[in-house]
Amino acid sequence: MILEDKRIRIIVGHYGSGKSEFSINYAVKLGQKKDKVVLVDLDIVNLYFRSREKEEELKKLGVKLIGSSIKGLGADLPAVSAEIYGPIQDESFDLVIDVGGDPVGARVLGMYSQYFTKGNYDMFFVLNANRPETQTVEKAMEYLKKIENASRLKVTGIVNNTHLLKSTTYKDVLKGQTLAEELSHQLNIPIKYVSALEHVAKDLPANLTGQIFPIKLYLREEWMV
Repeated sequence: MILEDKRIRIIVGHYGSGKSEFSINYAVKLGQKKDKVVLVDLDIVNLYFRSREKEEELKKLGVKLIGSSIKGLGADLPAVSAEIYGPIQDESFDLVIDVGGDPVGARVLGMYSQYFTKGNYDMFFVLNANRPETQTVEKAMEYLKKIENASRLKVTGIVNNTHLLKSTTYKDVLKGQTLAEELSHQLNIPIKYVSALEHVAKDLPANLTGQIFPIKLYLREEWMV
C-alpha cells in the first residue's frame, strides 16, 4: 500500500511519537520496491535519535540520506542541506521527509512549500496516545493544527504509532487506535497506517482501520530500554 502514497511523503508528529523510527522503516520498505529512494532528515530540533545517525546503514539498505549540510563537529547545528532540492523537483525519486517533532520543527517546511502543491504530496501525522500533549482527541487535534499552520501544509493521513518503546503490547496499540479513529472522524483525515513492533503487529486484529505496518527499532540499540 505504501506504493499508493504520493511520491513525496512528509512525516510529522510530536517529539517522542516515534516519528523518526516510522520514517526510517517506511523508507526501507520503499527501498525494497523502488530504485531511487531518499530519506531527508529535516529534524533541526531534536539532537537525539535522528535519522541521520543511520546514514551508512540506510545506504546498505538502498536508501540515500540527506541531513545537515555541516559535517563533523558541527553536525548538531540546525543547517539543512541544499541537496534536498534535487529529489523534491526530480520526479524519478521517491522521497520521505522526517520533520522536527513540534510546530517549530515543522516551520522549516515553509522553505519548500512552493514545491508542495495539493495532490503531489502526503503528510502523515504520527500519533502516540501515550504522549501527554496528544493523549486526548482535543489535544491531538490542536497539535495537528499547529503543525499544519507552521508548515503551511495539510495532513493527509494519520499513523497510529502508540507505543511504550520495547514494553509495548497490542493493548497499547489498540488504545491508540481508539484515539486515532476519533481524530480521523473529527477531522475527516484517514488512518493510513497502524505501526507497531514486528512481534506486536502479529497480535493485532486484521480488521483495523489502516494498514498494519510492522517496524524494527533502527534508532535504539539492543541495550536500550
